[in-house]
Amino acid sequence: MTLPPDRLDRFARHIVLPEVGGAGQVALSEAHVVLVGCGGIGSPALQYLAAAGVGRLTLIDDDVIEASNLQRQTVFTQADIGRSKAEAAAQWVGRFDPALEACAVAGRIGGGVDAAQVLGGATVVLDGCDNFATRLLVSDTCVRLGVPLTTAAIGRFQGQVANFAGHLPGHSCYRCFVGDAFDAEDCDTCAADGVLGAMVGMVGAFAAMQAIRVILDGKTALGDPQWGKLHLLEGLVPSLRTMTIARDGECRGCSAGQ
Repeated sequence: MTLPPDRLDRFARHIVLPEVGGAGQVALSEAHVVLVGCGGIGSPALQYLAAAGVGRLTLIDDDVIEASNLQRQTVFTQADIGRSKAEAAAQWVGRFDPALEACAVAGRIGGGVDAAQVLGGATVVLDGCDNFATRLLVSDTCVRLGVPLTTAAIGRFQGQVANFAGHLPGHSCYRCFVGDAFDAEDCDTCAADGVLGAMVGMVGAFAAMQAIRVILDGKTALGDPQWGKLHLLEGLVPSLRTMTIARDGECRGCSAGQ
């Protein structure tokens, strides 16, 4: 595949990077990213994935836009209040770059949206949703379908971003990290504890960077997915540290039958 002149011009700053180049930009244009959650993490992640020229984007969210979202969910405006997040986000993509394909799924995975149907065939899934039930269902489905997963989360001033490939021999999955976690009724929420918009933006942008590494795996020098490396971003006293998530031999998400 070759890029037409207008696309070469648009992505010129990517193409001159030896770590990306023309081959990397073609890979981005041919990629399909499924974004689970179009909120605080999903919004900035979507902006940078679209800006990178990811050719196909599936956007999943069952929520509607509220005024309190606008402090951090950067693809939405005052005029979008009351609208479906997935549909408004897809329309944002269309305005930003009409050459990209954006499909809105206004529903919840496991709550009317079939996980295998929407995640199957993705180059990578980026999960920025806000509950363990969905995250674990997404992770288990990715393992079963052989799809890489980028996961991102935030709590107050700490962010977590990791790439998982539990479908590959010897590699961990998200369930290896959190176990059989569940959503307690007294768990922390952004509404109760607050969240800084810029911190969410930093986590979302970092997640987009890690998803791009997956897309470029085996194609360019930037394509190092860093499987199983959990990156912890501290925002209050800025720092970044990394830990390795080992495969759990008892994990029912990735170890069954292996």
